[in-house]
Amino acid sequence: MSGLREYASRPESSRGRLYGEPESATRDAFQRDRDRVIHSVAFRRLEYKTQVFVNHEGDHYRTRLTHSLEVAQIARTIARSLGLNEDLTEALALAHDLGHTPFGHAGEDALDAVMARFGGFDHNGQTLSIVTSLEWRYPEFDGLNLTWETLEGIAKHNGPLIGPRIEREVPRAIADYDAKHDLELDTYASAEAQVAALSDDIAYNNHDIDDGLRAELFTVGDLADVALVGPIFAKVARDYPDIDPWRLRHEAVRRMIGAMVGDCLAESETRLADSGARSADEVRALDGPVIDFSEAMRANDAALKTFLHAHMYRHERVVKMADNARTTVRELFAALLANPSIMPERWNRRAGKAGDARTARVVADYIAGMTDRFAFDLLGRVKKLSAQAS
Repeated sequence: MSGLREYASRPESSRGRLYGEPESATRDAFQRDRDRVIHSVAFRRLEYKTQVFVNHEGDHYRTRLTHSLEVAQIARTIARSLGLNEDLTEALALAHDLGHTPFGHAGEDALDAVMARFGGFDHNGQTLSIVTSLEWRYPEFDGLNLTWETLEGIAKHNGPLIGPRIEREVPRAIADYDAKHDLELDTYASAEAQVAALSDDIAYNNHDIDDGLRAELFTVGDLADVALVGPIFAKVARDYPDIDPWRLRHEAVRRMIGAMVGDCLAESETRLADSGARSADEVRALDGPVIDFSEAMRANDAALKTFLHAHMYRHERVVKMADNARTTVRELFAALLANPSIMPERWNRRAGKAGDARTARVVADYIAGMTDRFAFDLLGRVKKLSAQAS
């Protein structure tokens, strides 16, 4: 690929796949990874998985799928500007949320709670499980058989998972896979993976402002004192005194994304130059990330997160949705753990006895793959059968 800088990941230098395959005549290794993610069942299900609002709340709110596409668009822009590999960056951006449960973080919290005595649940570990074992498409292996670079980016795009300054345990799914295919969990991931991670931050902060205003959870006036956001909304209003609220919201969000991307590019260019890294492996060996915001933008980002937590994620409408979601996940887990035969045959075959750890893990995998509406529908069917039996 032309235009790549020395610290970019190169498909011809990939460490390969766990299961050897012939190379494609038309696509390089990272392009194939991206295409395998897009064609996966898990990717299609993201259309009906919650970002903040449950799917039936409205047609215009973000879902996990539209969020992933927005992350990919931002990530490609940053990767191109920095001379990084766009295809690897895009593959990671599109894959980063494959492991999310139905109902967003509320669903994950509930599944983690019921799985606590069986090792817990982590959506990042679940993403790795999906692409390495839970997609059943190919005759010669389970999973998507992605390249090492894509797998390590999925596992540690937010930084090393083990080391003297890291207290959190490695998610079980990642630890289990790492035991047979070393992902070097004590190092940073590629610059491309770091771009995907920061693009996720940029995308969800800004589209949550957009969705929160659309849902009337807060007003433009409420944003006036929020660093970066308030001044940008005020500037748009001054530039276009007669602008309608819809266009004001869109233009302000567009400018916020531009400001964050511009800051990331300036800070990352400096860090990359100062690092002296001359290869992707030298980026991994550094003692800090090379893709980041400036200190000032980090403060702005934290202020925006604080506002969203108080005015959106803790809003009574969102809290009510989250409570319903947690109840749905808990009741589904209890029903399936007690009676795994409710699951389809190919899932039931993987389970053990009712109530045991093996069955719990299979039930968690099954629930994690559900869309919002499927989870609601299945719980309704389970309750109906239970009522008929009694």
